[in-house]
Amino acid sequence: MQNLTDLPFNATPPSSLSVIIKVCVVIPLFCPFLCCIIVMLHVFASNRQFMETSRYVLFAHMLINDTLQILSSVLLFLCVMAQVKFAVVLCVPLLVISTATFQNTTLILAAMSLERYVAIFYPLQRPAAWRSERIWIMVVSLWFISFVFPIIEFALKSGNPAVLGLTTPVLCKATTINSSLIQTLFRAAVSVLFFAVVAFIILFTYVRILLETRKLRQDRLSVRRAMHTVLLHGFQLLLCILAFTSPITESLVVLHTVWTREDIAFFNYFCFILVPRFLSPLIYGFRDQVLRSHMV
Repeated sequence: MQNLTDLPFNATPPSSLSVIIKVCVVIPLFCPFLCCIIVMLHVFASNRQFMETSRYVLFAHMLINDTLQILSSVLLFLCVMAQVKFAVVLCVPLLVISTATFQNTTLILAAMSLERYVAIFYPLQRPAAWRSERIWIMVVSLWFISFVFPIIEFALKSGNPAVLGLTTPVLCKATTINSSLIQTLFRAAVSVLFFAVVAFIILFTYVRILLETRKLRQDRLSVRRAMHTVLLHGFQLLLCILAFTSPITESLVVLHTVWTREDIAFFNYFCFILVPRFLSPLIYGFRDQVLRSHMV
């Protein structure tokens, strides 16, 4: 996963002003996001009707995943900004959580798109896997798949001689721990696989729902809402994909601007990793009239 923790701060320590600006940009957005998530999760936990609906279960699952992603990502960001080093045994779990939750976002988007597809095409008799009492099996499966690949990646032998043992103090970045060629290739292959499969699912569900709107005479409003929701899933997936283009864009922009590589990487991290997750509660939460009525 390309994020701010991959920045080459060992070579060029960030200036105090640059650190202050970046922290002042991230923290004011992080705090309202966390408060909003806590309120939404409280609404879900205190109203049984939400936990008995597959769509809301998946949405709550996405909120928890995004919260873990933001918490781990911002913590790593602050440590890198402050040049704080700590033991590998503490660094690896943080990087695993950050990577796994980033990949899990794509799986959740695919699951939510499929849920809308099932709700439109099987409104009266849903497949067993998509019923509220069984949807937790899918939720657990998504978490399992998301964590398996990062654990395998970190289990592969690292080629960095500076990382001698679990107690070695390091600047906690993915490039410090996962520096071997096989890890880089494995990470790239997994990322391509995840996004290719999810992109196909979202495109398939969107096209099918779009075609369905032309056939149905009744309840076209709900079908159109489902279509718009799937389209939003696609937009969020696009932002996630753009995060993987960061190494290319950083190299190109550095050649034509006065920006440093660190500043460009921070811009990519903020726009394509943080912002999509800050917007998730707004896009999927406040659009829902039932959820909105419980929050006001």
